[in-house]
Amino acid sequence: MEPTASSPVTSWQHRVLHRVLLALSALANRGKPDIRKRRIRFERFSSRLPMPKGVQVQPVDVDGIPGEWLIPENAASNGAILYLHGGGYVMGSRRSHRHFVARLARAAGVRALLLDYRLAPEYPFPAAVQDAQTAYRWLLGRGYAPQQIILAGDSAGGGLALAALLALRAAKAPQPVAAACFSPWTDLALTGDSIRAKATVDPIVPVKHLQLVAATYLHGADAKAPLASPLYGDLHGLPPLLILVGTNEVLLDDSIRFAERARKAGVEVELDVWPEMLHVWPFFATFLPEGREAFARAGKFVREKLASGIAPPV
Repeated sequence: MEPTASSPVTSWQHRVLHRVLLALSALANRGKPDIRKRRIRFERFSSRLPMPKGVQVQPVDVDGIPGEWLIPENAASNGAILYLHGGGYVMGSRRSHRHFVARLARAAGVRALLLDYRLAPEYPFPAAVQDAQTAYRWLLGRGYAPQQIILAGDSAGGGLALAALLALRAAKAPQPVAAACFSPWTDLALTGDSIRAKATVDPIVPVKHLQLVAATYLHGADAKAPLASPLYGDLHGLPPLLILVGTNEVLLDDSIRFAERARKAGVEVELDVWPEMLHVWPFFATFLPEGREAFARAGKFVREKLASGIAPPV
């Protein structure tokens, strides 16, 4: 399968950001990885990123799981995004990803439900998958038809979105109309060649931290269990997928291999590979033009799939 290539020349903003993040990563990742400290740093940094204008925030209880609606001005009434945030299953929250999901909702022109699913080590696998299924069924119970729901996520949240599709299919529940993933983590066994090949150019995902969070989330479970690592699942019958990934990511092969296996299983897949982009680069869309371009790309995909009105498979 040939991936599509976007943004052939990186911006000066990206080049500066990449150098700065590499330097900061070298300082932050000295010594033994510490999940608690990374949680604190991530929340402090991400909570300072500004919200886009014209997006309303409404807290909501999703059958006992905290969440919030992010509703752009003039949002269409034909659907909703169920968004699962990244953070390696051990960090991330509504606060860290509010700005990110608000931008996606605005680009797509529909409301988005951002879910604060349970995190490890307090709640290891499969708690996150269970919460994602609960939120999807909650949307169905609120009157959204499957063809009106887009599942989306970034990094671990992207892998979680794909795992949720497998779990819903196993439960014989109707699939959402499509799913959009930014740099999804699909292989917790860490077998991709890019894990090692991109280690020196990826400032976001240090390999030793990746190994720690995988073990923390799995808590003794098989790293190749499909609901933990959807790369190893039976991918037949999944809805159309959009996957965006950068070439400077240690998780590059997680996207490429998953897209190849999904295509062989008959799934409609759009694999969008962005030269030199770092892990989940749209997170920095405030000052990164490629981030804004990626949101425009994902927003277009969401609008097209919701407008199709095609009922997803059961």
